[in-house]
Amino acid sequence: MNDLLVSDIMTRELVSVSKDSDLFECAKKMTFKKVSSVLILDKDKLLGLISQKDIIWAITKKKNLDLTKIRALDISPKKLGYISPDLTIRKAISKMNLLKTERLPVVKNNKVIGMLSAKDILNIHPEVYPELEEFYKIREQSDKMKRVKIAEKRKFGICEQCGSESYLSYCDGVFLCDKCNENF
Repeated sequence: MNDLLVSDIMTRELVSVSKDSDLFECAKKMTFKKVSSVLILDKDKLLGLISQKDIIWAITKKKNLDLTKIRALDISPKKLGYISPDLTIRKAISKMNLLKTERLPVVKNNKVIGMLSAKDILNIHPEVYPELEEFYKIREQSDKMKRVKIAEKRKFGICEQCGSESYLSYCDGVFLCDKCNENF
């Protein structure tokens, strides 16, 4: 992980809105693109960043609940952190921790070229967070349980269609071997 650079794992497909966009437009774009934040850009220049937390904050703090009347740029944090694409992942994690953020825009020559999120890092190096090991164990156990449940639905016996002795599956009220089940 010491040699891995931000540019190696950053997301290059940016989800952005213009400087005149409202919060409703941001929320729609986040939902449609299945992301948790959008960049506010003006010709590849970073002006701001809106996250789901910012939209929730606006809904709870603003008297005007009409998200179409609230400009995204007005809600965006004034001080934005960003990183360089040639920074190591270890240094990027340190900067994320320092800024207490889960994502950072990647900027080169004053232009946004990507986005790095904690999810991007975890996809490459899940060992960064030891707590995830427990999650993987739980998921593995869940997969095993599904396989056991499938096996429990089968029993050994005589196929009601061809009369052969085999493992049978219950299908539409009859017990069938795999061959007959395929042709059923």
